[in-house]
Amino acid sequence: MRPQGRPSFSGRPGAQTGEEAPKRPNLPTQFVNFTFFKVDPAWRRLSDAEQQKGKEEFAAVVKEFQNKPGMFVLSYSLVGIRADAEFMLWRIANELETFQEMTSQLMRTGLGKYLTITYSYLSMTKRSVYVDKMDPEHQNPRTHIIPGRSKYLFIYPFIKTRDWYQLSFPARQGMMDEHIQVGSKYPSVKLNTTYSFGIDDQEFVVAFEADDAKDFLNLVQELRETEASRYTLRDVPMFTCINHADIIDALNTL
Repeated sequence: MRPQGRPSFSGRPGAQTGEEAPKRPNLPTQFVNFTFFKVDPAWRRLSDAEQQKGKEEFAAVVKEFQNKPGMFVLSYSLVGIRADAEFMLWRIANELETFQEMTSQLMRTGLGKYLTITYSYLSMTKRSVYVDKMDPEHQNPRTHIIPGRSKYLFIYPFIKTRDWYQLSFPARQGMMDEHIQVGSKYPSVKLNTTYSFGIDDQEFVVAFEADDAKDFLNLVQELRETEASRYTLRDVPMFTCINHADIIDALNTL
């Protein structure tokens, strides 16, 4: 899969170039975290009242952090989709310590005491080194993510082979051009690319937002046929997550 492409595959008709282009704001680099939770079966044997109290305590912490400046917290359910995770929080913050503070509070709630974190991916935003030749203006704002509210979020950690980094830059740019061209055929799929070099086990974490799962499936299948795909070392596990605008709605799927 292509990890370093555009954060949104959709084109931007009428984008300004040259002297007409507005000056970009100087946005801070963001820390990004995807945390997946699984509930201990013992929690389901609690009374309905105890379960509800625990969910409300958990939701209160989430909403507290959602109101912090520069902080995004989006909630998703994976109940019935994967066996090893039941809900996920996509968190974006300006400071790494915010994730630790929030998680500590979450795990002290009535629900948190019955939760296991089965996966947690840490990454950061930064500019891509590759030029999007189909939309040159688009290449810089990768330093700042504003998540959407699409129905589905598809996430996976990503590692390229060492051979990829030994290729010349023009060779890599050429393969990325092919990737971008394929991606442009699926404007309904928005890609958020984040970077993990040295701060987590993977090199990238990619998160695709879409309202139609088959659009994403067709995109992935077509990307497998591109030249750059030869240089993928690992791009699993893959997670299909269903968005719930309110955290309590996600918790009610448990």
